[in-house]
Amino acid sequence: MIAKINGDRALALARDVLDIEADAVRSLRDQLDEGFVGAVDFILSCRGRVVVSGIGKSGHIARKLAATLASTGTPAFFVHPAEASHGDLGMVTADDVFIAMSNSGESEELIAILPLIKRLGAKLIAITGRPGSSLAKLADVHLNSGVSKEACPLNLAPTASTTAALALGDALAVAVLDARGFGADDFARSHPGGALGRRLLTYVHDVMRTGDQIPKVPQSATVRDALFQLTAKRMGMTAIVDDTDRVLGIFTDGDLRRVLERVGDFRDLPIGSVMTHSPRTIAADRLAVEAVELMERHRINQMLVVDEAGKLIGALNMHDLFSKKVI
Repeated sequence: MIAKINGDRALALARDVLDIEADAVRSLRDQLDEGFVGAVDFILSCRGRVVVSGIGKSGHIARKLAATLASTGTPAFFVHPAEASHGDLGMVTADDVFIAMSNSGESEELIAILPLIKRLGAKLIAITGRPGSSLAKLADVHLNSGVSKEACPLNLAPTASTTAALALGDALAVAVLDARGFGADDFARSHPGGALGRRLLTYVHDVMRTGDQIPKVPQSATVRDALFQLTAKRMGMTAIVDDTDRVLGIFTDGDLRRVLERVGDFRDLPIGSVMTHSPRTIAADRLAVEAVELMERHRINQMLVVDEAGKLIGALNMHDLFSKKVI
């Protein structure tokens, strides 16, 4: 038998679920107490790693918390409680902090290994929906993630309770992150494959063109010479340099259009009479995102790279930054 969809009922249920789960997360604010501060302190003081464990739906939330902690400066990993009973408990040391997650606080697989965790001397943080549960009583610190009801119409499927536990775990990770002084550069180092990592770990010297790829002409050149460089190097500009390669100016395709508007035969004009003096430049050891910011702020598409003496060592344009996925 194929069930038929009642559109109005589906939408009404969806809105109820979102309301119930939003209320569940919001109610956690009033449940926070000094235990939360204690949990943050345990993690900050941890000389080992944070081990997070849970089973069933709580296990999925535990995996996410371990991943969030690890990506924000706290060495952490997930251990399945059933596997812990069969050897994986050897991963836990006295220097670790163990976070046990269970909505009921009575998950047999967790309860079975907690005495061993305590005997090791590892600190135990429990995240449960029942402050009077066995798990909560065994813990050094208990965080209450309890909800008044599940979003499931039968009040059975873990829905609001897992959302609340997820949010509480995020709150814990963010509080630890802030206390550590974990910044954007730290985040980028643990996410080198992501967009943020590329933006924060890519420098101008990684992107710029060098050597024969740099369009440049001497100060004695004509517009004809500059036009050849614009065409050959395909950067939409050329640098004008002195005998020591110190940058004197830049001639762009925009400058060329302006020359065309006011001069007839421009080819033999001295480049010094039509170039842009004192162009925007950047150092090779600056972040590529800084070049993007300068180019966008000054509405330019190209930039010259110079050393401390003002000598030309590279060139880049927006296409280079796009190709490296800095933008």
